[in-house]
Amino acid sequence: MDINSFSISISKEQLSTLPTVEFPGAITVIETLPDALAALRYLRTQKAVGFDTETKPTFRKGQTNTVALIQISTLDHSFLFRLNKLGFFTELREFMECEEVMKVGLSLKDDFHVLHKIAEFEPRNFIDLQSIVKSFHISDSSLQKIYGILFNGRISKSQRLSNWEASQLTSGQMAYASIDAWACLRIYYYLLSGSFEPESSAYIVHSEAADYPEDEN
Repeated sequence: MDINSFSISISKEQLSTLPTVEFPGAITVIETLPDALAALRYLRTQKAVGFDTETKPTFRKGQTNTVALIQISTLDHSFLFRLNKLGFFTELREFMECEEVMKVGLSLKDDFHVLHKIAEFEPRNFIDLQSIVKSFHISDSSLQKIYGILFNGRISKSQRLSNWEASQLTSGQMAYASIDAWACLRIYYYLLSGSFEPESSAYIVHSEAADYPEDEN
């Protein structure tokens, strides 16, 4: 097979047949500054973490909300920082700017855009998966589809439009938020390990038949 003659993409129909992904680790919801500082001390001992954000959806034209949640996850422990209760505190800004820990996310430009509405910071040592997967012939850009291609699992989006500013997060919200950050890190390590062989993927689409992928973060 000509290495440049194909791309890898999964359809919505194929994705819908895959088993739903469950978060395999511990989840800690953080609502107080002492708990946040303890979590960040632990996260600073990691070489890499997964990163994502959630914002309460708005259904009125022209109305916007600020980021309610930042998810930072290792492969076995997710930390959910409730910014609507904590604010964007100094130590969190320092973590976002630290060089020692790699932060892996997807569509990070969008995350930074909404975060910059509430605080100034200079993101350092962030890796966007969208800049990596292309070198593996993966043309899809959504986390759900990338994960499906690599692991044959489907990340549920049922909680995406839920209220992230609720007084208490539901178990469904906690799992959804944790999976997104964790999945970014799992994908990164998997691709970095060399375990994925694009030529052997079940989702190969030859270029002349490929459709333009949909961006569904």
